[in-house]
Amino acid sequence: MESTQDKSQPATPRRLQKAREQGQVPRARDLTHLVVLGGGLTLVWLTLPWGYERTRAALRAGLRFDATTVREPQRMLQHLADGAQLALGYVLPLGLALIVLVVLALVAARSVAFSTHPLALDWSKLGLISGLKRLFSRQQLVEVLKLLAITACLAAIGAWYVGTHVEAFASLLLRPLDAALVQAGQGFMLGVGALLAVVLLVAAVDVPLQQYLYRHNLRMSLQEVKDEFKETEGNPQIKSKRRQRAREIAYSRSVQRVPAADVVVMNPTHYAVALRYDEATMSAPHVIAKGADLLALRIRDMAREHRVPVLHAPMLARALYAHTELDEPVPAALFAAVAQVLAYVYRLRVALRGQGPMPKPPRPEVPPELDPLHGRGPR
Repeated sequence: MESTQDKSQPATPRRLQKAREQGQVPRARDLTHLVVLGGGLTLVWLTLPWGYERTRAALRAGLRFDATTVREPQRMLQHLADGAQLALGYVLPLGLALIVLVVLALVAARSVAFSTHPLALDWSKLGLISGLKRLFSRQQLVEVLKLLAITACLAAIGAWYVGTHVEAFASLLLRPLDAALVQAGQGFMLGVGALLAVVLLVAAVDVPLQQYLYRHNLRMSLQEVKDEFKETEGNPQIKSKRRQRAREIAYSRSVQRVPAADVVVMNPTHYAVALRYDEATMSAPHVIAKGADLLALRIRDMAREHRVPVLHAPMLARALYAHTELDEPVPAALFAAVAQVLAYVYRLRVALRGQGPMPKPPRPEVPPELDPLHGRGPR
Protein backbone atom coordinates (compact mmCIF):
# COMPACT_ATOMS: atom_id res chain seq x y z
CA MET A 1 0.00 0.00 0.00
CA GLU A 2 1.32 3.41 -0.89
CA SER A 3 2.19 5.79 1.92
CA THR A 4 0.55 9.10 2.52
CA GLN A 5 3.65 10.87 1.27
CA ASP A 6 3.11 9.32 -2.18
CA LYS A 7 -0.36 10.85 -2.44
CA SER A 8 0.73 14.19 -3.82
CA GLN A 9 -1.94 14.63 -6.50
CA PRO A 10 -5.20 16.49 -5.81
CA ALA A 11 -8.35 14.39 -5.89
CA THR A 12 -9.98 14.12 -9.30
CA PRO A 13 -13.66 15.04 -9.77
CA ARG A 14 -14.47 11.33 -10.05
CA ARG A 15 -12.70 10.58 -6.76
CA LEU A 16 -14.61 13.40 -5.04
CA GLN A 17 -17.89 12.13 -6.49
CA LYS A 18 -17.22 8.55 -5.32
CA ALA A 19 -16.33 9.81 -1.83
CA ARG A 20 -19.58 11.75 -1.66
CA GLU A 21 -21.55 8.70 -2.79
CA GLN A 22 -19.95 6.77 0.08
CA GLY A 23 -21.04 9.41 2.59
CA GLN A 24 -17.66 11.13 2.93
CA VAL A 25 -18.24 14.88 3.16
CA PRO A 26 -16.47 17.68 5.04
CA ARG A 27 -17.93 17.90 8.54
CA ALA A 28 -18.51 21.48 9.63
CA ARG A 29 -19.65 20.92 13.23
CA ASP A 30 -18.84 24.46 14.29
CA LEU A 31 -21.01 25.78 11.48
CA THR A 32 -23.88 23.89 13.08
CA HIS A 33 -23.08 25.45 16.45
CA LEU A 34 -22.95 28.88 14.84
CA VAL A 35 -26.33 28.41 13.16
CA VAL A 36 -27.92 27.11 16.37
CA LEU A 37 -26.62 29.98 18.49
CA GLY A 38 -26.94 32.73 15.89
CA GLY A 39 -30.24 31.50 14.51
CA GLY A 40 -31.63 30.94 18.00
CA LEU A 41 -30.57 34.39 19.15
CA THR A 42 -32.08 35.98 16.03
CA LEU A 43 -35.35 34.07 16.40
CA VAL A 44 -35.63 34.99 20.08
CA TRP A 45 -34.99 38.64 19.20
CA LEU A 46 -37.57 38.63 16.40
CA THR A 47 -40.21 36.95 18.58
CA LEU A 48 -39.31 38.85 21.75
CA PRO A 49 -42.73 40.45 22.47
CA TRP A 50 -44.63 37.22 21.84
CA GLY A 51 -41.99 35.13 23.64
CA TYR A 52 -42.05 37.45 26.63
CA GLU A 53 -45.81 37.12 26.97
CA ARG A 54 -45.69 33.32 26.60
CA THR A 55 -42.88 33.00 29.15
CA ARG A 56 -44.66 35.23 31.65
CA ALA A 57 -47.91 33.31 31.17
CA ALA A 58 -46.09 29.97 31.58
CA LEU A 59 -44.42 31.10 34.81
CA ARG A 60 -47.65 32.52 36.19
CA ALA A 61 -49.51 29.31 35.37
CA GLY A 62 -46.81 26.98 36.67
CA LEU A 63 -46.00 28.87 39.87
CA ARG A 64 -49.55 29.80 40.81
CA PHE A 65 -50.17 29.17 44.51
CA ASP A 66 -53.31 30.09 46.43
CA ALA A 67 -55.63 28.83 49.15
CA THR A 68 -57.28 26.38 46.76
CA THR A 69 -53.90 24.82 46.01
CA VAL A 70 -53.27 24.41 49.75
CA ARG A 71 -56.57 22.56 50.18
CA GLU A 72 -56.10 20.49 47.02
CA PRO A 73 -52.36 19.85 46.47
CA GLN A 74 -53.06 17.89 43.27
CA ARG A 75 -53.90 21.20 41.61
CA MET A 76 -50.18 22.05 41.67
CA LEU A 77 -49.54 19.31 39.11
CA GLN A 78 -52.24 20.79 36.88
CA HIS A 79 -50.66 24.22 37.22
CA LEU A 80 -47.26 22.84 36.25
CA ALA A 81 -48.81 21.05 33.24
CA ASP A 82 -50.49 24.29 32.14
CA GLY A 83 -47.20 26.16 32.41
CA ALA A 84 -45.33 23.47 30.48
CA GLN A 85 -47.95 23.54 27.72
CA LEU A 86 -47.60 27.30 27.34
CA ALA A 87 -43.81 27.03 27.31
CA LEU A 88 -43.85 24.28 24.67
CA GLY A 89 -46.05 26.46 22.48
CA TYR A 90 -43.12 28.90 22.34
CA VAL A 91 -40.15 26.53 22.38
CA LEU A 92 -41.31 23.98 19.78
CA PRO A 93 -41.70 26.46 16.87
CA LEU A 94 -38.25 27.86 17.66
CA GLY A 95 -36.79 24.35 17.69
CA LEU A 96 -38.34 23.44 14.34
CA ALA A 97 -37.10 26.70 12.81
CA LEU A 98 -33.59 25.97 14.11
CA ILE A 99 -33.65 22.48 12.57
CA VAL A 100 -34.54 23.99 9.18
CA LEU A 101 -31.74 26.56 9.52
CA VAL A 102 -29.18 23.86 10.40
CA VAL A 103 -30.17 21.69 7.42
CA LEU A 104 -29.98 24.66 5.04
CA ALA A 105 -26.56 25.64 6.40
CA LEU A 106 -25.20 22.10 6.01
CA VAL A 107 -26.54 21.84 2.47
CA ALA A 108 -24.97 25.20 1.61
CA ALA A 109 -21.63 24.00 3.00
CA ARG A 110 -21.97 20.69 1.06
CA SER A 111 -21.78 18.79 4.35
CA VAL A 112 -24.81 16.59 3.64
CA ALA A 113 -24.73 13.32 1.72
CA PHE A 114 -27.25 10.49 1.83
CA SER A 115 -25.56 7.10 1.62
CA THR A 116 -25.96 3.65 3.16
CA HIS A 117 -22.27 2.90 2.73
CA PRO A 118 -21.25 4.07 6.25
CA LEU A 119 -23.76 1.57 7.72
CA ALA A 120 -21.93 -1.38 6.19
CA LEU A 121 -19.52 -3.28 8.45
CA ASP A 122 -15.91 -2.58 7.47
CA TRP A 123 -13.56 -5.08 9.13
CA SER A 124 -10.51 -3.08 8.09
CA LYS A 125 -11.53 -0.32 10.50
CA LEU A 126 -11.67 -2.69 13.47
CA GLY A 127 -7.94 -3.42 13.54
CA LEU A 128 -5.67 -2.00 16.22
CA ILE A 129 -3.23 -0.46 13.73
CA SER A 130 -5.91 1.27 11.67
CA GLY A 131 -7.54 2.51 14.86
CA LEU A 132 -4.28 4.02 16.11
CA LYS A 133 -3.70 5.65 12.72
CA ARG A 134 -7.08 7.36 12.89
CA LEU A 135 -6.52 8.32 16.53
CA PHE A 136 -3.22 10.07 15.78
CA SER A 137 -4.14 11.41 12.36
CA ARG A 138 -3.71 15.02 11.34
CA GLN A 139 -7.46 15.60 11.46
CA GLN A 140 -7.74 14.29 15.03
CA LEU A 141 -4.83 16.51 16.09
CA VAL A 142 -6.57 19.53 14.59
CA GLU A 143 -9.82 18.60 16.35
CA VAL A 144 -8.06 18.27 19.73
CA LEU A 145 -6.25 21.60 19.38
CA LYS A 146 -9.45 23.29 18.25
CA LEU A 147 -11.38 21.82 21.19
CA LEU A 148 -8.73 23.02 23.66
CA ALA A 149 -8.80 26.53 22.19
CA ILE A 150 -12.61 26.66 22.31
CA THR A 151 -12.65 25.37 25.89
CA ALA A 152 -10.14 28.01 26.99
CA CYS A 153 -12.11 30.82 25.32
CA LEU A 154 -15.44 29.67 26.74
CA ALA A 155 -13.95 29.25 30.22
CA ALA A 156 -12.54 32.78 30.11
CA ILE A 157 -15.83 34.26 28.87
CA GLY A 158 -17.82 32.24 31.41
CA ALA A 159 -15.61 33.41 34.29
CA TRP A 160 -15.93 37.03 33.16
CA TYR A 161 -19.67 36.77 32.69
CA VAL A 162 -20.41 35.12 36.04
CA GLY A 163 -18.05 37.46 37.88
CA THR A 164 -19.75 40.56 36.50
CA HIS A 165 -23.36 39.34 36.80
CA VAL A 166 -23.48 37.21 39.94
CA GLU A 167 -25.00 40.00 42.03
CA ALA A 168 -27.58 40.79 39.34
CA PHE A 169 -28.65 37.15 39.18
CA ALA A 170 -28.89 36.93 42.96
CA SER A 171 -31.22 39.92 43.02
CA LEU A 172 -33.68 38.36 40.54
CA LEU A 173 -35.52 36.57 43.35
CA LEU A 174 -36.22 39.91 45.04
CA ARG A 175 -37.68 41.58 41.95
CA PRO A 176 -41.26 41.48 40.62
CA LEU A 177 -41.87 38.90 37.90
CA ASP A 178 -42.00 41.37 35.00
CA ALA A 179 -38.79 43.15 36.04
CA ALA A 180 -37.04 39.83 36.71
CA LEU A 181 -37.97 38.54 33.24
CA VAL A 182 -36.63 41.68 31.57
CA GLN A 183 -33.35 41.51 33.50
CA ALA A 184 -32.97 37.76 32.87
CA GLY A 185 -33.65 38.27 29.16
CA GLN A 186 -31.01 40.98 28.93
CA GLY A 187 -28.49 38.77 30.70
CA PHE A 188 -29.36 35.85 28.45
CA MET A 189 -28.90 37.87 25.26
CA LEU A 190 -25.55 39.22 26.48
CA GLY A 191 -24.27 35.78 27.46
CA VAL A 192 -25.36 34.09 24.24
CA GLY A 193 -23.95 37.02 22.24
CA ALA A 194 -20.54 36.51 23.87
CA LEU A 195 -20.66 32.79 23.07
CA LEU A 196 -21.77 33.61 19.54
CA ALA A 197 -18.69 35.78 19.00
CA VAL A 198 -16.43 32.84 19.94
CA VAL A 199 -18.32 30.34 17.78
CA LEU A 200 -18.35 32.78 14.85
CA LEU A 201 -14.58 33.10 15.02
CA VAL A 202 -14.13 29.34 15.27
CA ALA A 203 -16.54 28.61 12.40
CA ALA A 204 -14.81 31.17 10.16
CA VAL A 205 -11.62 29.15 10.60
CA ASP A 206 -13.15 25.68 10.80
CA VAL A 207 -15.26 25.63 7.62
CA PRO A 208 -12.37 26.29 5.17
CA LEU A 209 -10.09 24.13 7.34
CA GLN A 210 -12.46 21.15 7.06
CA GLN A 211 -12.64 21.63 3.30
CA TYR A 212 -8.84 21.59 3.14
CA LEU A 213 -8.53 18.49 5.35
CA TYR A 214 -11.25 16.74 3.37
CA ARG A 215 -9.45 17.26 0.06
CA HIS A 216 -6.09 16.51 1.69
CA ASN A 217 -7.33 13.13 2.92
CA LEU A 218 -8.64 12.29 -0.56
CA ARG A 219 -5.37 13.06 -2.33
CA MET A 220 -4.22 10.46 -4.83
CA SER A 221 -0.92 9.02 -5.89
CA LEU A 222 0.26 9.48 -9.45
CA GLN A 223 -0.39 5.78 -10.08
CA GLU A 224 -3.98 6.09 -8.82
CA VAL A 225 -4.57 9.00 -11.17
CA LYS A 226 -3.18 6.96 -14.08
CA ASP A 227 -5.27 3.92 -13.15
CA GLU A 228 -8.43 6.01 -12.91
CA PHE A 229 -7.73 7.58 -16.29
CA LYS A 230 -7.23 4.15 -17.87
CA GLU A 231 -10.39 2.83 -16.24
CA THR A 232 -12.41 5.82 -17.36
CA GLU A 233 -11.04 5.87 -20.88
CA GLY A 234 -11.43 2.12 -21.24
CA ASN A 235 -15.02 1.98 -20.05
CA PRO A 236 -17.27 1.59 -23.12
CA GLN A 237 -20.28 3.14 -21.38
CA ILE A 238 -18.32 6.22 -20.33
CA LYS A 239 -16.85 6.52 -23.81
CA SER A 240 -20.30 6.23 -25.35
CA LYS A 241 -21.74 8.88 -23.01
CA ARG A 242 -18.82 11.20 -23.73
CA ARG A 243 -19.24 10.81 -27.49
CA GLN A 244 -23.00 11.33 -27.19
CA ARG A 245 -22.46 14.49 -25.16
CA ALA A 246 -19.90 15.76 -27.68
CA ARG A 247 -22.38 15.16 -30.51
CA GLU A 248 -25.12 17.00 -28.65
CA ILE A 249 -22.84 19.99 -28.10
CA ALA A 250 -21.75 19.97 -31.74
CA TYR A 251 -25.35 19.76 -32.95
CA SER A 252 -26.37 22.63 -30.67
CA ARG A 253 -23.55 24.84 -31.92
CA SER A 254 -24.30 23.96 -35.53
CA VAL A 255 -27.59 25.90 -35.30
CA GLN A 256 -25.59 29.12 -35.72
CA ARG A 257 -24.54 27.92 -39.21
CA VAL A 258 -28.09 27.56 -40.51
CA PRO A 259 -28.09 31.03 -42.20
CA ALA A 260 -25.39 29.72 -44.58
CA ALA A 261 -27.50 26.72 -45.64
CA ASP A 262 -29.18 26.35 -49.03
CA VAL A 263 -32.13 24.41 -47.62
CA VAL A 264 -33.42 22.80 -44.42
CA VAL A 265 -35.13 19.42 -44.74
CA MET A 266 -37.64 18.49 -41.99
CA ASN A 267 -40.12 15.75 -41.17
CA PRO A 268 -41.85 18.14 -40.06
CA THR A 269 -40.96 18.68 -36.37
CA HIS A 270 -38.90 15.74 -35.12
CA TYR A 271 -35.83 16.05 -37.35
CA ALA A 272 -34.17 18.89 -39.24
CA VAL A 273 -31.08 18.78 -41.46
CA ALA A 274 -29.48 21.87 -43.04
CA LEU A 275 -27.71 21.29 -46.38
CA ARG A 276 -25.21 23.42 -48.25
CA TYR A 277 -23.65 22.91 -51.68
CA ASP A 278 -20.88 25.00 -53.21
CA GLU A 279 -19.81 23.76 -56.64
CA ALA A 280 -16.43 25.45 -56.35
CA THR A 281 -15.37 23.78 -53.08
CA MET A 282 -17.58 20.71 -52.64
CA SER A 283 -17.87 17.52 -54.62
CA ALA A 284 -21.24 16.78 -52.98
CA PRO A 285 -23.74 18.58 -50.72
CA HIS A 286 -22.63 18.79 -47.07
CA VAL A 287 -24.60 18.68 -43.82
CA ILE A 288 -23.82 21.83 -41.83
CA ALA A 289 -26.45 21.49 -39.07
CA LYS A 290 -28.86 18.87 -37.81
CA GLY A 291 -30.97 18.20 -34.74
CA ALA A 292 -33.94 16.38 -33.29
CA ASP A 293 -37.05 17.55 -31.45
CA LEU A 294 -36.42 20.94 -29.77
CA LEU A 295 -33.16 21.42 -31.63
CA ALA A 296 -34.99 20.70 -34.89
CA LEU A 297 -37.45 23.46 -34.07
CA ARG A 298 -34.58 25.85 -33.34
CA ILE A 299 -33.07 25.03 -36.75
CA ARG A 300 -36.43 25.62 -38.41
CA ASP A 301 -36.93 28.96 -36.65
CA MET A 302 -33.39 30.06 -37.51
CA ALA A 303 -33.98 29.13 -41.17
CA ARG A 304 -37.22 31.09 -41.35
CA GLU A 305 -35.61 34.07 -39.65
CA HIS A 306 -32.87 34.17 -42.31
CA ARG A 307 -35.17 33.20 -45.21
CA VAL A 308 -33.59 29.82 -45.80
CA PRO A 309 -36.07 27.52 -47.62
CA VAL A 310 -37.59 24.81 -45.41
CA LEU A 311 -38.83 21.66 -47.16
CA HIS A 312 -40.98 19.05 -45.45
CA ALA A 313 -39.68 15.68 -46.64
CA PRO A 314 -40.11 13.20 -43.76
CA MET A 315 -38.31 10.16 -45.20
CA LEU A 316 -35.37 12.19 -46.49
CA ALA A 317 -35.05 14.10 -43.21
CA ARG A 318 -34.94 10.87 -41.21
CA ALA A 319 -32.46 9.27 -43.58
CA LEU A 320 -30.15 12.31 -43.58
CA TYR A 321 -30.28 12.57 -39.78
CA ALA A 322 -29.49 8.88 -39.31
CA HIS A 323 -26.78 8.44 -41.96
CA THR A 324 -24.81 11.70 -41.97
CA GLU A 325 -22.37 13.58 -39.75
CA LEU A 326 -21.74 17.30 -39.46
CA ASP A 327 -19.46 18.76 -42.14
CA GLU A 328 -19.57 15.50 -44.08
CA PRO A 329 -21.05 14.93 -47.57
CA VAL A 330 -24.37 13.16 -47.87
CA PRO A 331 -24.18 9.42 -48.70
CA ALA A 332 -24.08 8.48 -52.36
CA ALA A 333 -27.36 6.59 -51.96
CA LEU A 334 -29.08 9.90 -51.16
CA PHE A 335 -27.50 11.94 -53.97
CA ALA A 336 -30.57 11.67 -56.22
CA ALA A 337 -33.01 12.70 -53.48
CA VAL A 338 -30.83 15.64 -52.38
CA ALA A 339 -30.35 16.70 -56.01
CA GLN A 340 -34.13 16.95 -56.41
CA VAL A 341 -34.28 19.17 -53.32
CA LEU A 342 -31.46 21.46 -54.47
CA ALA A 343 -32.97 21.74 -57.96
CA TYR A 344 -36.24 22.82 -56.35
CA VAL A 345 -34.39 25.43 -54.27
CA TYR A 346 -32.63 26.89 -57.32
CA ARG A 347 -35.93 27.11 -59.25
CA LEU A 348 -37.55 28.68 -56.19
CA ARG A 349 -34.89 31.41 -56.10
CA VAL A 350 -35.47 32.14 -59.79
CA ALA A 351 -39.23 32.34 -59.23
CA LEU A 352 -38.81 34.68 -56.26
CA ARG A 353 -36.81 37.02 -58.50
CA GLY A 354 -39.77 37.07 -60.89
CA GLN A 355 -37.91 35.20 -63.64
CA GLY A 356 -39.93 32.00 -63.73
CA PRO A 357 -42.97 30.10 -62.45
CA MET A 358 -43.23 28.96 -58.84
CA PRO A 359 -42.05 25.31 -58.64
CA LYS A 360 -43.92 22.56 -56.88
CA PRO A 361 -42.22 21.05 -53.81
CA PRO A 362 -40.65 17.73 -54.77
CA ARG A 363 -41.26 14.36 -53.17
CA PRO A 364 -37.74 12.96 -53.12
CA GLU A 365 -37.51 9.20 -53.23
CA VAL A 366 -35.39 7.57 -50.53
CA PRO A 367 -34.26 3.93 -50.55
CA PRO A 368 -36.44 2.21 -47.92
CA GLU A 369 -33.44 0.61 -46.22
CA LEU A 370 -32.07 4.08 -45.38
CA ASP A 371 -35.23 5.13 -43.55
CA PRO A 372 -34.78 4.37 -39.81
CA LEU A 373 -38.53 3.92 -39.46
CA HIS A 374 -38.87 1.53 -42.39
CA GLY A 375 -41.47 -1.05 -41.39
CA ARG A 376 -42.59 1.02 -38.36
CA GLY A 377 -45.15 3.74 -37.81
CA PRO A 378 -44.36 7.22 -39.15
CA ARG A 379 -42.87 9.85 -36.90
